[in-house]
Amino acid sequence: MPFLLSVPLLLASVAAPAAHTYSIAIDADYETMLVEARFDRSVGKISARSRYAHNFLRDVTDCDTGNKLEARSRNLVLPRTGIRCLRYSVDLGSAARTDRFASILTDSSIAVSPTLWMWRPLLRGSDEILATFELAGDGRVFVPWQGINAAGTAYRLKPTPQSGSAIAVFGDFEQSRAQVAGADLRVILLNTRDNIELQPLIPWVRATVENVAATYGKFPNPDANVVLIPTAGQSWGSDKAVSFGQVVRDGGETIELMINQHQPISEYYKAWTPTHEFSHLMLPYVAREQRWISEGFAQYYQNVLLARAGQQSAETAWQKIHRGLERGRESAPGASPNAAAAGGMRDTRMKIYWSGASLALMADVELRRRSNGSESLDTVLGRLQECCLPSASAWSGPELFGKLDEFLERPLFVDLYRRYANADGFPDARPLLARLGVSVQDGQVAIDPTAELAGIRDAITAQAGASH
Repeated sequence: MPFLLSVPLLLASVAAPAAHTYSIAIDADYETMLVEARFDRSVGKISARSRYAHNFLRDVTDCDTGNKLEARSRNLVLPRTGIRCLRYSVDLGSAARTDRFASILTDSSIAVSPTLWMWRPLLRGSDEILATFELAGDGRVFVPWQGINAAGTAYRLKPTPQSGSAIAVFGDFEQSRAQVAGADLRVILLNTRDNIELQPLIPWVRATVENVAATYGKFPNPDANVVLIPTAGQSWGSDKAVSFGQVVRDGGETIELMINQHQPISEYYKAWTPTHEFSHLMLPYVAREQRWISEGFAQYYQNVLLARAGQQSAETAWQKIHRGLERGRESAPGASPNAAAAGGMRDTRMKIYWSGASLALMADVELRRRSNGSESLDTVLGRLQECCLPSASAWSGPELFGKLDEFLERPLFVDLYRRYANADGFPDARPLLARLGVSVQDGQVAIDPTAELAGIRDAITAQAGASH
C-alpha cells in the first residue's frame, strides 16, 4: 500500500482551524505506521505518553530539513529553535503484540494504544490535532477521538485528562452507532476467534445508556465510545456476563467492558458493572487523590438506577447500599477517605468505593428534604452537565464540590467535603438510614413505611412514572 502523506482537502473544510495536522498511514499487514505531522507553529517539545514508546519508534526526521532526530525515554531531542514538521515510522506490529488484548484478536485486526505511537506536542486550551488515517483495503480505524467524517478516517484530538491508556483498533472489527438519550455513541466489538455479532448487544447497551440518562433526561456525554471486549476462555476472563469495566478519558471518553461472549443476553441485563461505569460520566475526571468521590458516586448511582429501571427491587437496592456502607465503615478504620485514595495503605478498597457513596446519599437526602422534593442530587448533576461536561481537565475534590455548590442557593457539598474528606474513619450514614427507615434484621434489610423520611427513600428508588 502506498503511503499518502498529504492532508486531505476535507480538513480545510472543517470550521475550526487545526493547530496541528497529522497524516497517518498503515500498511496492509498492520506492521508499520508512517506519520507526518505539520505544526502551525514551531514546537520545542514532542513526547509520547508511554515510557515504552521509544522502543517502537523508527526513522525520526525533521521533514523540513531532513535532519535525523532521536528519542530519549518519552521525549524527542529537538533543536533549540524547535521544528514545524515531523516524520517518523512505528513498528506497529511489535507494539500491538505488547497489548493486553493481543492474544484474543484474529489476525485481521490489531489493538494498540495511541500512547505507544502518537508523538505530539502538549495540547492546552483550544489547541487541537486533526488526524487522517489511511489503511489498505477494507481496514477500519477506531481511535477514541472525535470523528469528523462519515468514513471514519478523520478525527479531532483535543486536550483531555489522559486518565488512562485508551485502546485504538485497526483492521477488521464490528462497529455500530447507538443513538439514544441525546447521545450518538460509537459501539465497537473487537473481532475475536469466536466471531460473535455486535447487533444483538446493541439493545443492552442502549438500555444501560437509558438507565443513566434517566438521572436528568439525557446522557452526560453525547459523543462517547463503548468498546466491548470478549474475554471468555482467557485466564483473566470470568464466568460473569460483564467481568470488568473502566472509563478511559484519553482523547475522548471511552467505556471499556470485558464481556463473556458465551453468556446469554439475559445475563448482561443483570450485570451492575455497565451502569457503574456509565455513571462515572456524570462527573468530570476527579484527581486520583480524591477518586473516592467518583467511585462512590458511581457506587451510589449503580444501585439507585438499577432500581429505577426495574432491574432490581428497591429493597435489593437498599440492601446493597446498606451492606456496602457497612463494608466501607469497617475498611481501614484509622484512615480518612483522602488518605485511603492516596495509596500506600492496605485494605482500603471498600473505603474508597463507599465513602463517596455515603456522601452522595447524604447530599441527595438533604437536597430533597430542604426543597420538598424539587431538588436532588439528580438535578444538581444535571446542572453540572449543562455547565461543564465533558471536561478537558482533571478536577480536585474541593473544585468539584465548590462547583456543585454554585448551583445551589444554600451550599452543601463543600461542607460535606470539609467534614469528612480528611477525617479518620468513615462518613457514617447509619443515623440517616434509620431516619429513612432502612434497617437490618437477621441479615436482611427491613423497610419501615412509617419512617420520618420514608417518602424521600421511596422517591430515590422510584421507577419512572411512579408517584409517592
